[in-house]
Amino acid sequence: VQPGTAMPLRSMPVGTIIHNIEMKPGQGAQSARSAGAYAQLVGRDQGYAQIRLGSGELRMVLDGCIATVGAVSNPDHMNQNLGKAGRKRHMGWRPHVRGVAMNPIDHPHGGGEGRTSGGRTPVTPWGKDTKGTRTRKNKATDKYIIRTRHVKKAR
Repeated sequence: VQPGTAMPLRSMPVGTIIHNIEMKPGQGAQSARSAGAYAQLVGRDQGYAQIRLGSGELRMVLDGCIATVGAVSNPDHMNQNLGKAGRKRHMGWRPHVRGVAMNPIDHPHGGGEGRTSGGRTPVTPWGKDTKGTRTRKNKATDKYIIRTRHVKKAR
């Protein structure tokens, strides 16, 4: 088992650091693919492998799924300072304008006299909630998630 080797999860020892993980056999890699990303194989039982993802989520995947041993290279990618707006523009990104700086016709947070803070929960320009709204829709695969990334806080 050497870094860069792709093999089924059933062939790897427990505790191996992995990336490029398939969610279904033959479907192609979907998890832990970006720069510096990795997951860990934490257990195996009844034809499934248990994987701890980078988010902290503990998930079951069929042990016939293929993954690559090791972590993705370039973990410092996230620390890169672009330095000026022009470098972001070269990547195809347009300027980011705050909703409260717009007119009411352009954004739900727009308008008001003087400096205002928006006056409602944070929303997109189309009025959909942006912060804290759950986006997961696939209830069929909920059974494969052993522990979510959200840790319940004790009161």
